Amino acid sequence: MGKDFDLYRLSEEHDMLRETVRALAEAKITPFAAAVDEEARFPREALDALVAADLHAVHVPESYGGAGADALATVIVIEEVARACGSSSLIPAVNKLGSLPVILSGSEELKQKYLGPLARGEAMFSYCLSEPDAGSDAAGMKTRAVRDGDSWVLNGVKRWITNAGESEYYTVMAVTDPEKRSKGISAFVVEKSDEGVSFGAPEKKLGIKGSPTREVYLDNVRIPADRMIGAEGTGFATAMKTLDHTRITIAAQALGIAQGALDYAKGYVKERKQFGKPIADFQGVQFMLADMAMKLEAARQLTYAAAAKSERVDGDLTFFGAAAKCFASDVAMEVTTDAVQLLGGYGYTRDYPVERMMRDAKITQIYEGTNQVQRIVMARNLP
Repeated sequence: MGKDFDLYRLSEEHDMLRETVRALAEAKITPFAAAVDEEARFPREALDALVAADLHAVHVPESYGGAGADALATVIVIEEVARACGSSSLIPAVNKLGSLPVILSGSEELKQKYLGPLARGEAMFSYCLSEPDAGSDAAGMKTRAVRDGDSWVLNGVKRWITNAGESEYYTVMAVTDPEKRSKGISAFVVEKSDEGVSFGAPEKKLGIKGSPTREVYLDNVRIPADRMIGAEGTGFATAMKTLDHTRITIAAQALGIAQGALDYAKGYVKERKQFGKPIADFQGVQFMLADMAMKLEAARQLTYAAAAKSERVDGDLTFFGAAAKCFASDVAMEVTTDAVQLLGGYGYTRDYPVERMMRDAKITQIYEGTNQVQRIVMARNLP
């Protein structure tokens, strides 16, 4: 039997990265998290801090001016930011989601043009797949792109677009051949400044209130033909391949939110006294904490294993990406709900952060494919 156990231990670089991001998050993101949620405002302080530390889009390859972080390092960044503020963790997560189609399928020219500004923190990148009538059934989209000489003209509405209005760049999926369903969908880069691009009012959401979610309107948006990502008709395949990788970043977000809630609850039960002793001394409370920590650690191991598969592009990545996202988000919902319970009446108030974490956790079970869709994906890709 071999003696290489490194598979189960993070490298020194990954451990150092975690310490760096945690220190940054505690100093520059945590102090604003409650206000960002309360005021439903974009976490500008978090963006500035992440850009200054070059942590806003660590996945961009070094050849385009990025940090060239591997998939596991990207997960650690998102996890640690989410531990402080769920809304802020969508900055590195969505920058990866929006730009990965360009990295996976874009021409060298597109990569040079769009990845540099992203890496430098001059622009954020959003992802436009969902529509009012095309959510889980993304192939049923109606947004059209029609060729006109050296241009494509786009018309349609995209819904549930994270960081819409804040991002400069958008990967947009549109139908170029209505006869071919998913094989008639192509991907494009649209810029916020393109004529005909506008945004709806921010959605009033349960959680992640600091990350704007808006509709994107495309009204005769004319873009150069070289802004197509990959060949015509390959957009849907690129979109699905992207999600195989980025669902793991949602798992990371879920881990971070859950860890933040567990950490807070753990501290609280040691301080809170009832019946003459800390409630941490009661076995019922201890068992709750044990279950929370056990499930969270299981979710973390699955997520990190999926991240390693993402980096290697293993054949079973689709299953593992869906499994990590589904399991970690279910665990996050459970752990945050239990954290609220452990704080009793205080947990239910906005004076304490666990109710925000519980609200933030809910979306991780819904976006980038509902957990019901994840189970369909897993069933179709059983290892």
